[in-house]
Amino acid sequence: MIPEHHSQLESAVKNRKIYQKFVKDLKKKPPRDLDEIIHAMHDEAFQNIDCLQCGNCCRALGPRLSDRDITALAKHLRISPGNFTAQHLCLDDDRDYVFTKMPCLFLDADNYCQVYKNRPKACGEYPHMLEARMHQFLNLALKNAEMCPAVAYVLEKLLQKFDYNPKL
Repeated sequence: MIPEHHSQLESAVKNRKIYQKFVKDLKKKPPRDLDEIIHAMHDEAFQNIDCLQCGNCCRALGPRLSDRDITALAKHLRISPGNFTAQHLCLDDDRDYVFTKMPCLFLDADNYCQVYKNRPKACGEYPHMLEARMHQFLNLALKNAEMCPAVAYVLEKLLQKFDYNPKL
């Protein structure tokens, strides 16, 4: 991971309580244009952040896999969905299929995804900052900020935009 990415993640850990209070306050009365604000900040973040220099999500976060994801990944490996499930998946506490081991079995040493075109939907949507009704995803953003430098970047920019200085 490049130093700027690491410092953004350290900042997210250091500012965890501020981010939590900010999100709590923001959810009470989100501005009407919150989606547009966050989406623009997301795009700005990814002009400066290269996922291939990080790969934290693929090393530590296991996506929830749908039946469609399982079928596509099994087809890629040329095995049956049942064999793919038996060999690589388990049920989590929510009864969702997830990988049995991390890092992701499809992650190359250079952080490229071996199945990028067939990656699980959850991987394609990560870090979930382009959703509609972003105020409903702010708690997820809090969790992801300590894993994804782009989310940490967005939260920091939101603090600045709203000139947020809480008294903790």
